[in-house]
Amino acid sequence: MDIASAASALKELGHQTRLVIYKDLVKAGPTGMSVGDLQKRIEIPASTLSHHLSSLMSVGLIKQERQGRTLFCHSHYEKLEELISFLIEECCGLTPPR
Repeated sequence: MDIASAASALKELGHQTRLVIYKDLVKAGPTGMSVGDLQKRIEIPASTLSHHLSSLMSVGLIKQERQGRTLFCHSHYEKLEELISFLIEECCGLTPPR
């Protein structure tokens, strides 16, 4: 990960609502969460949620997948690991634990 990608990802996570969304998706695990369930959980309008999901997808932090008529969101764990490793290695000068 380069510094521009890290800055973009951190910028998107720097918004309180997006951080709540991302936290919920990480906690949901590999199965993710439907957009409808996510909307009910955080109680924001569908259009606002869509905007925030698009922002998180634009930097690769989440993925979406349609299952029938339901749209699911998943945390892209590999991208999160890249971001954390970048911060540990580049900003702290440490080797990340494996």
